Amino acid sequence: MAKDKGKSKEAPEGEAAEAVEGEEGAPAKKKLPVLFIAIGVAVALVLGGGGTAAFLIFGKKKPPEAHGEKKPEKKEEKKKEGGHGKEGEGAKPVGIVKEGPDGVTFYTLPDITVNMQSPDNRPTYIKLKLTLELPNAELVEVLEPNMPRMQDMFQSFLRELRPEDMQGSQGNYQLRMEIQRRVNLIIAPAKVNAVLIEEMLIS
Repeated sequence: MAKDKGKSKEAPEGEAAEAVEGEEGAPAKKKLPVLFIAIGVAVALVLGGGGTAAFLIFGKKKPPEAHGEKKPEKKEEKKKEGGHGKEGEGAKPVGIVKEGPDGVTFYTLPDITVNMQSPDNRPTYIKLKLTLELPNAELVEVLEPNMPRMQDMFQSFLRELRPEDMQGSQGNYQLRMEIQRRVNLIIAPAKVNAVLIEEMLIS
């Protein structure tokens, strides 16, 4: 009986010890899953941040069409077509083209400078700024390719003139009529309506 009592007294102590061990072991078991979760979250953050950084750095830009933008069109230089008096689209004319009243078109030629004859053999220069009155704008396409011939005509014709040939209104009228006649010969069968002298300097 005494032994049984001793055993019964010892049993609670063992059970208490087991209970204490169980209580101490429980927190240890709970700590392990929390630790694994924390490591997993950290790894996910590192991988997620690295993936985002890689996407931002190496990611391809979307084409402009994806954002509703249009690609800028490259401007191609268009050359003039020779031979038939046609110009490529966007080609600038040699002279200045302006619309006039009643459907006419004014075509201002580049300035013309020529060394003229003089009685005392002194160098004399004439500078002309001429504008051609055209019946329509299409005639510009005929004038442009013939510009070298016109320049040659101006040089040869004006070199033969003397300063006194162009004095007064009669001299200016004859000069305009001669230039118009010669231009019409070059661009025949087309014709210009008139030759206007915008500026004439003799020095």
